[in-house]
Amino acid sequence: MSLRRPAKPVVMGTAWLLIMLGAIVAGAIGLNARNTAAQSSAASANVQAQTQQPPAVSPLGARNDLPNPYLAGVSWGRLPNGRKWGSTAGIAVGTDGNIWAIDRCGAMGSRGTNCADSPLDPILEFEPSGKFLKSFGKGLFVSPHKISVDHDGNLWVADNGLKNGKGQQVFKFDQNGKILMTLGKAGISGASLDTFDQPTEVAVALNGDIFVADGHGEKPTDNARILKFDSHGKFLKTWGKKGTGLGEFDCPHTLAFDSQGRLFVGDRQNNRIQIFDQDGHFIAEWKQFGRPSGIYIDKNDVIYVADSESRNGEPGYGHNPGCRRGIRIGGAKDGSVKYFVPDAAPYPAAADSTGPEGITADSAGNMYGAEFTMDVKKYVRK
Repeated sequence: MSLRRPAKPVVMGTAWLLIMLGAIVAGAIGLNARNTAAQSSAASANVQAQTQQPPAVSPLGARNDLPNPYLAGVSWGRLPNGRKWGSTAGIAVGTDGNIWAIDRCGAMGSRGTNCADSPLDPILEFEPSGKFLKSFGKGLFVSPHKISVDHDGNLWVADNGLKNGKGQQVFKFDQNGKILMTLGKAGISGASLDTFDQPTEVAVALNGDIFVADGHGEKPTDNARILKFDSHGKFLKTWGKKGTGLGEFDCPHTLAFDSQGRLFVGDRQNNRIQIFDQDGHFIAEWKQFGRPSGIYIDKNDVIYVADSESRNGEPGYGHNPGCRRGIRIGGAKDGSVKYFVPDAAPYPAAADSTGPEGITADSAGNMYGAEFTMDVKKYVRK
């Protein structure tokens, strides 16, 4: 009987071990690559399926799928003597709760948005119920654009038209229509420190300083700036120019202050809100509220933003694909968007305006929207 000796253990060299480990790692990598490719293919198919539906969030971050706490808007405001609304863009709540609206003197169509040759008053006051109270301002304006109310109850109106030696001014009125101040030179369009070129809106700080958004034009050479004056109308400073960078503007269309005194600028052609301190220092850029035609911020820092122009289709005016028109409501402190009230024309391709351009709200949270397309609507909470 022969006995075999136990086999000697095989001792592998370092090179052999490295070869074996490399083969194992390569196999693992190949398996992982096949799994990753399969996952990527599935994810791509899922994304393709999702893009066939209207996006919940536009490429610029504006949500379209938020709750709507309002009933459908209804035409509002009982105008005197059979008068009908013309083109409107400005509306504001007064210190007493009444509603002030700008009407371009019943004008649209062949007269455009022109008050220059009209005997009608463009500034009107209503109770929240829609009852007409009074009007004034005839003969002063060409194309009144926005109206705002300061903390003393005075009214500020920007006129961005130009005709017959009128327009390109900002007016301050008391509530009875007495002119308290004018800024700009009547009938003169310019870029100097005492002239405007299509001013859009005024916002007044708690200390009385006056901020004017200047520049509704589309040409590269048009004004696109914010001007600051003291409470007596003395020029203090200006900032901004035509462009897309931070602190630059392309149609600064609307202004509002929050409770912290931050200035919100609706930079409409750039599809964003820019926020500044009162010395013009940039704070933030928000794109989640869509294309801002109008901004209103209440005493509780609830922000209402009216988007009347976002559209799909070919690039050009109003191009903001995937973003629905309507009113977005949220928090001015943190930029949160909580509600969305959609416009009746959700994804228009035409470069026209629908829905409110001007927006305000009463103490009960009911909204009032001034529409370029000749109407004012009230939105009541459900």
